[in-house]
Amino acid sequence: MDTILIVDDNHAICQALGLMLEINGYQVLTCHTPEDALSLMATQDVDLVIQDMNFTRDTTSGEEGRQLFYALRERQQDLPIILMTAWTQLETAVELVKAGAADYMGKPWDDAKLLNSITNLIALHKLARANQQLERVNSQRQVAIADADLCGIVFGSGAMQRCIDLALQLARSDVSVLITGPNGAGKDKLADIIHANSPLKNKPFIKVNVGALPMELLEAELFGAEAGAFTGANKARIGRFEAADGGTLFLDEIGNLPLSGQVKLLRVLQTGEFERLGSHKTLKVKVRVISATNADLAQDIAEGRFREDLFYRLNVIELALPPLNQRIDDILPLVKYFVGEGFSLSKPAQQALLQHRWPGNVRELENACKRAALLAQSRVLTEADFGLPPAHGSHSGAINTTTFGRTLSAITPIEPQVKSLHHDVPAQSDSSDAMDVSREQIEMALRQHKGVIARVAKSLGLSRQALYRRMDKFGLEK
Repeated sequence: MDTILIVDDNHAICQALGLMLEINGYQVLTCHTPEDALSLMATQDVDLVIQDMNFTRDTTSGEEGRQLFYALRERQQDLPIILMTAWTQLETAVELVKAGAADYMGKPWDDAKLLNSITNLIALHKLARANQQLERVNSQRQVAIADADLCGIVFGSGAMQRCIDLALQLARSDVSVLITGPNGAGKDKLADIIHANSPLKNKPFIKVNVGALPMELLEAELFGAEAGAFTGANKARIGRFEAADGGTLFLDEIGNLPLSGQVKLLRVLQTGEFERLGSHKTLKVKVRVISATNADLAQDIAEGRFREDLFYRLNVIELALPPLNQRIDDILPLVKYFVGEGFSLSKPAQQALLQHRWPGNVRELENACKRAALLAQSRVLTEADFGLPPAHGSHSGAINTTTFGRTLSAITPIEPQVKSLHHDVPAQSDSSDAMDVSREQIEMALRQHKGVIARVAKSLGLSRQALYRRMDKFGLEK
């Protein structure tokens, strides 16, 4: 409930205003002198102040109210203040409005007008505070990222920004991380970032694509084998765990590991101990394990294909990477990177790229860009060059891909889903560019804000660039 402070030496006015505001759902504080008002402000959270301009009998200069206004402003710079007096001093009103007073009303007041002003001012005040918090968060992120090694990752969406933020946070620890997400979405890039920014960055970083190895060779690849341990093993070989000793081991497509390998992997994670195939000698290593999968491991556990105890060992923290079609603002920066600076995009090509669902994610997009660069008949790429159908609502025009740099979208603090060993950390809400906004929402906001793009973008929680992209996508005129 929003709290309003009324400061007026007339007790009847305080009672009348207070009753009207309480009926309309506000919590009301009242006092009768500037000194009492300042004392209340020191101990109470107040969302808006309605103050008189004169507090001493037979005084009409407004100087007392002027002094109170500046004293309140000194304590809380952005606090909405409505000035109210039976004696309208125009010069004083103009001065204080310029100094930040939110409104100036004469007595007797109009209830409807006053309530409307209060509603709008409190809403604007909350929005301003939210924006300030967002700016602080973004500033902190920029400082953190400035010194980070992002391993050449290209992105423009708030969703990817938050995944990178979490990856950088996890990099400082040595816990096991499970990266989930569809094939081709960039899980290996997040693993690169975690290792590159960890205390182990100068130690070995060994990658194994579990899904690409034959089942009969998986255990030998992971744990090593003695000469003669299997057909073709002419000499002893070390496994990936030995090679990664002291560093990081990235196990991609961990869901494809057979049950026999899962047992040995669980033992290594628990004790650091294992034996090569064909050997009884126990070896001991210290390795940080990062794993990734596109599989539903919970379903695999239910169907007996994956060990539950191993899942909890791997999944101390889960980093969930959304598919590319949920990170629309990544598409054009990635296209610019893949096709190079020598090409530009036609407007229909841009719209087609943004509207395509990209079931193969970044890998599919990269292949489409290679196709376009090879088959293009000119330096202006069309949707046909990418093998895409015309987009709905497309129109002619060209934009140069040099305008598509890597951008770090403003985010509010929605975090990727983070699951711990013992509990889930709930996701927080955010108003970032990653949010999904419909055509109807944009049209309504355009009408409400009379086409002022800055206000429309702010009301939808988007950057102006992201709003323009969605307007292009829906064929809305700027």
